[in-house]
Amino acid sequence: MASKRILVTGAAGFIGSAVARRIIRETPHSLLVFDKLTYAGNLASLAPISNDPRYQFLRGDICDAKAVREAFESFRPDWVMHLAAESHVDRSIDGPGEFIQTNVVGTYVMLQEALHYWRSLTADEAEAFRFHHISTDEVFGSLGEDGLFREDTPYAPNSPYSASKAGSDHLVRAWTHTYGLPTVATNCSNNYGPYHFPEKLIPLIILNALEGKPLPVYGAGENIRDWLYVEDHADALLTVVERGRIGESYNIGGVNERKNIDVVHAICDLMDELAPDSAIGPRRDLITFVTDRPGHDLRYAIDCSKIDRELGWRPSETFETGLRKTVQWYLDNRSWWGDIRSGRYRGERLGTLAS
Repeated sequence: MASKRILVTGAAGFIGSAVARRIIRETPHSLLVFDKLTYAGNLASLAPISNDPRYQFLRGDICDAKAVREAFESFRPDWVMHLAAESHVDRSIDGPGEFIQTNVVGTYVMLQEALHYWRSLTADEAEAFRFHHISTDEVFGSLGEDGLFREDTPYAPNSPYSASKAGSDHLVRAWTHTYGLPTVATNCSNNYGPYHFPEKLIPLIILNALEGKPLPVYGAGENIRDWLYVEDHADALLTVVERGRIGESYNIGGVNERKNIDVVHAICDLMDELAPDSAIGPRRDLITFVTDRPGHDLRYAIDCSKIDRELGWRPSETFETGLRKTVQWYLDNRSWWGDIRSGRYRGERLGTLAS
């Protein structure tokens, strides 16, 4: 594979850092991390690769056109992988404005600056350039008991978060069809794995179970998600930016549908096995059902046959193997999450619509 220069926005976050680590560890490419370092951005997630000469970090805001343009002009990327986003549904309920600003306005700025840069390239450079926009399956809304989200499923976002991501997806499509910018897009299912900020279900349950705290489950825990191991996702993203067809979108899923309550039960059982604590007792006894999230979508499930058929990608981890790796990682890496739990985020409930 010829060496490329890849600019990755949001690469201090959960999925972005997995992409960054994979780029440095498993490819010949050079990397520029462009990240604002908001609450969920953590340079510790990039520490394993930070001393590599092919790695660069630039602190910047995707809503700042001047900073974005300077990043393009100084680094001169061949590919852009745009992952920077506000991503937590509960936080979008409490503060939707930040989601509109980052996810919609920020993506607009990235597209405009990418277009300006692309137009300045030689013919061969412009032909090789790619702008890869990374999104979510939540833009499609909610499924019933049957069916799967396909790439041609109509958009029907139900939260401020998913609406902001739907808006960004539409902008990317428009910049390709109107201006010719060579883009590819992906929509993924729920990610889990190492380095996951502990406001999301799986890391929150792992850490609360470790500390003997209540394990909050929304409603009756009947909501269903398709779970994708983050390292599988990173592999898929690099496959798409390298070989995906311009103007196309690809769904990326783990083919691992689980009810939330079943996910929590599985974590409890793994914690009892890997970190038994007689003072805490069986972790399932810590489960506490709480008032459901407003507008909580019932079920998401991904049809990822297109990326398999066209690009030969499919997930390598089952939910069982990926979850065991994830639990073990949190047990082995207390220094990573200890700082977060001690200050910036303690696992408090968000998105309750409380006045």
